[in-house]
Amino acid sequence: MAATTYTTFEGTHKTDDGMELYTKTWKVSGDAAKARMLFVHGFSDHCNNYPVLFDHLASQGVDIYAFDQRGWGRSVRNKHERGLTGPTTRVLADITSMIRTLLPTPVPLFVMGHSMGGAEILHYASTGPPDVLSQVRGFIASAPLISLHPSTRPFKATVMAGRVAGRILPKFQLVQKLDSKYLSRDPEQNKLWEQDELCHDTGTLEGLAGMLDRGLQLESHKVLPKESAGEGGKIRLLALHGTADHVNAYDATKAYVERSDLSDKELKSYDGWYHNMHAEPGEDKLMFAKHVSEWIMQRSGPEESKSKL
Repeated sequence: MAATTYTTFEGTHKTDDGMELYTKTWKVSGDAAKARMLFVHGFSDHCNNYPVLFDHLASQGVDIYAFDQRGWGRSVRNKHERGLTGPTTRVLADITSMIRTLLPTPVPLFVMGHSMGGAEILHYASTGPPDVLSQVRGFIASAPLISLHPSTRPFKATVMAGRVAGRILPKFQLVQKLDSKYLSRDPEQNKLWEQDELCHDTGTLEGLAGMLDRGLQLESHKVLPKESAGEGGKIRLLALHGTADHVNAYDATKAYVERSDLSDKELKSYDGWYHNMHAEPGEDKLMFAKHVSEWIMQRSGPEESKSKL
């Protein structure tokens, strides 16, 4: 199949509380789009960090709508806004605000998130507004933060102290440096991340506590999607995770998928891969992108459309 042409453009989106978020779109030319996808990035990350994934998806006919979450990337106007995400209710409300700009959708809509964003979209699949969930064809979680890897997971006492401090000083900023050697097996990709000033490693006590709490709720299986909430009465889920991820625990993702009571669920495991599968060396990053596009296309055809009638 010949690659589809597309263009990219930048913009802003104003949320329901008046916050302006940076956006970037990969738009398929003409009426050739077969699907569209909203993407939610991770911690110390931004939406321009996924060039191979987004370029491949767009070339296959998928419109990509991405944004820098509040507190991150180009949505930060000064250093005081770094990591200022707000509580979980605010994080999920921003996702709702973005999705509503894509509705009603002329082609199937998918929602994908990586790492922190992967956990956020899993939460959203379980707790999002019914009228929105009923128009989403599927959810894709890449190395979701369900549980931090044992080697990087903080002590329970530290987490509890952080929660208490967060109630008193919710906007207090704290640098949580990620070790770049664990991000991918490609040293050059890791170096690019280190040199990226938009990847500032700065969270707030409120934001960090919310991130860990979302993971804990997923890990304990207190938050699970109801299949009937999705488009056509069906939540569809793809999770992808490297088995050698030393940032987020692969086993937690595996357990979550196994526990989810969904008829259309899949765990794609990558033996020996690290955290940023979209930035792994050589052809691996393209292999990852192809797995995502193939899953989307398999759920965007006429047979899948008939199932919603």
